[in-house]
Amino acid sequence: MNVAIVKYNAGNIYSVVNALRRLNIEPLLTDNAEELRKADKVIFPGQGNAREAMEYLHEHHLDEVIKGLKQPVLGICVGQQLLCKHSEEGDVDCLGIFDVEVKRFQPQRHEDKVPAMGWNKIKTNDNPLLQHLGNNPYVYFVHSYYVPTCKETIAEAKYILPYSACLHKDNFYTCQFHPEKSGKVGEQILKNFLEL
Repeated sequence: MNVAIVKYNAGNIYSVVNALRRLNIEPLLTDNAEELRKADKVIFPGQGNAREAMEYLHEHHLDEVIKGLKQPVLGICVGQQLLCKHSEEGDVDCLGIFDVEVKRFQPQRHEDKVPAMGWNKIKTNDNPLLQHLGNNPYVYFVHSYYVPTCKETIAEAKYILPYSACLHKDNFYTCQFHPEKSGKVGEQILKNFLEL
């Protein structure tokens, strides 16, 4: 199977590469439009700043490439947020696959720390991405911004308020958490994605 990872100026790509290698997949790390279009599956990971990431995607015409992909695409962390309409992080318009705006967590109590960091449970529906995870599985998050729940939400987490842990629309799937750092549950999600 030919799996491509979108190469751009967002960190943490190598933990995704290593997670795929554990599943016997040698991914292609690329910013080449033709290679991305030809891949069987595309992963769009990321950590970092939404505005800087969008500027890089525009400059390299990767924004149009990603929006035009027809195979299954998995956005991870900032990758999920960039697939939304707009982000409060840098007040930037994003790719607009999901018609929802990314918001910054606003602490309500002293113990509400931002970024939200660590293990949290998710409530899932029966989407193919989320099969065989058990009840309310725990996954690993690191983020200061969140996607509100919306009609495309397929998994929900709660920190300060309920928000979208995963989204799905057409061939686009996302995780706000890091499946590559989420142990057996994250590995199962990656397996499910590869089998879509």
